[in-house]
Amino acid sequence: MKRISIFVLTVLVCHLSLSATAQDFIELWQKGHIPDSKKLPLKDSIANERVYRVMTPGMYAFFPGTQENKGAAVVICPGGGYERLAYVISGLQLAKWFNTMGISAFVLNYRLPNSPDLIHREIAPLMDAQRAIRYIRANAVKWNINPDKIGIMGCSSGGHLAASAGTITDNVSSVNDSLDKISYKPDFMILVSPVIDFSTHYAHAGSVKNLLGANPSGELKKHFSLQLQVNKNTPPCFIADAQNDKTVNPMNSLLFYQALLQNKVPVSFHVFPQGGHAIALRNNPGSTELWTQLCEAWLIEMNIIPERLVAK
Repeated sequence: MKRISIFVLTVLVCHLSLSATAQDFIELWQKGHIPDSKKLPLKDSIANERVYRVMTPGMYAFFPGTQENKGAAVVICPGGGYERLAYVISGLQLAKWFNTMGISAFVLNYRLPNSPDLIHREIAPLMDAQRAIRYIRANAVKWNINPDKIGIMGCSSGGHLAASAGTITDNVSSVNDSLDKISYKPDFMILVSPVIDFSTHYAHAGSVKNLLGANPSGELKKHFSLQLQVNKNTPPCFIADAQNDKTVNPMNSLLFYQALLQNKVPVSFHVFPQGGHAIALRNNPGSTELWTQLCEAWLIEMNIIPERLVAK
């Protein structure tokens, strides 16, 4: 009897926990019509708060309260070296932080390029990111979002995907439906310890291999070296990095910052002495803990969100 009671209590606690954290999951593509797919009978693979295979691209929606809503939105691209998605630490936790600022947040569950289901591995993540922005913009009125204030954020390889969405102009998400007419370009970018370069010795070898395959051409590596894709129409950007990052060389951020400066794109760039490749939402060492305050101040400075809501 005692064992049964413990079992029932455990199930109840798990149910309540899931209910408290679960959010609406929005599928990006019509069932059976996911582009760049071989339609293999595979399932999603999730373990230890990491996603290792995505067969149903979509996004988890986190909305602020009606009174707190400031009309902006952000797509969050979890990191994981294009091998997995660290969807909790670089996804769900960040979404809740954006909600505290009155920003609607969408955690992107994008396809990973190592999936055997993909036809063209290198375009699948960007395809899903572009589709997410189009989907949010198409539903902006319903969700009380300004369609001109929809940004994208990413950490590590998620930063590479976010920066790809902001710089690569190839329309890889067109599928001849109603969303094709809607812009896929983000209005701002937020990058934390991002992978940027794919073509020099500063490149993160794991991300390059996972996204492009074992022997990519030099041309393909340059195409995904995002400092080379910046132009005057690239959206404003906030960058946070750590000088002692031993996983992704912080020169990646510097290369992107220089390209933004050269093209006169508004940018706020912060390199902290500590943090390694583990800059998180909270409990960062030393001055690195300030990055969230600086980011919020930048969002206000860029007029993405108002400093305070005007009472109605």
